[in-house]
Order: sequence, then structure tokens, then C-alpha cells
Amino acid sequence: MAKNVFGTSLKSCSMKPLTGFFRDGSCHTSDEDHGSHTVCAVMTEAFLRFSFDQGNDLITPRPQYQFEGLGPVDQWCLCAARWLEAWKEGVAPLVDLEATHEKALEIIPFN
Repeated sequence: MAKNVFGTSLKSCSMKPLTGFFRDGSCHTSDEDHGSHTVCAVMTEAFLRFSFDQGNDLITPRPQYQFEGLGPVDQWCLCAARWLEAWKEGVAPLVDLEATHEKALEIIPFN
């Protein structure tokens, strides 16, 4: 059973849009998830612009990947390192800690 940063059961992050490395709605991870998509974050316009400027367009729909594009208030499993970069730039989105995988703590000290 996957655990969140509190050591309790990992809650779902988002079913619409369907998120997660495994597109199961949760920020589950595995050895194949080299980006550590473990942080359940609530998107903001500022973060989406930041991500776009870093070369990761989360706004534009990509139907070939069943991706509708994200907007403010959508929840999404982010790469822990990208969230940390955004935090250092002052544009990190809020995090749902109950839906954030404990593995995120290896990169982000949420304290």
C-alpha cells in the first residue's frame, strides 16, 4: 500500500484530469518513474507559465496522449524536482500532502 508524506494511505490526486505516472489518478511511483511524479499540486496560472517557460507545456491539449491540458485549480502529479524549482522561483503551487507520495520527501523537505 502506497503511503503519503504523513505515512498514511496515499489519497487520490485527480481523476479529472486523470493524473499520475500510471494515469491512475494517484501519485504512485516506481523505478520506471525517473521524474518522480510524486507531488500532488493544485495548478496556478503562475506555475503553468513557469513550467511552459521551462519547456514543459502542461497547458496545450494533446489528444493523442488523452491529455486535455491543464488550467488553474486542476490537480496534477508533478515531478518533485520541478516543484522544488518552482518553489525556489516563488511560483510553486499548493500541495495536497495527503495525496503526495512519501517518495517526494527524498527531494523536497516539506517542513
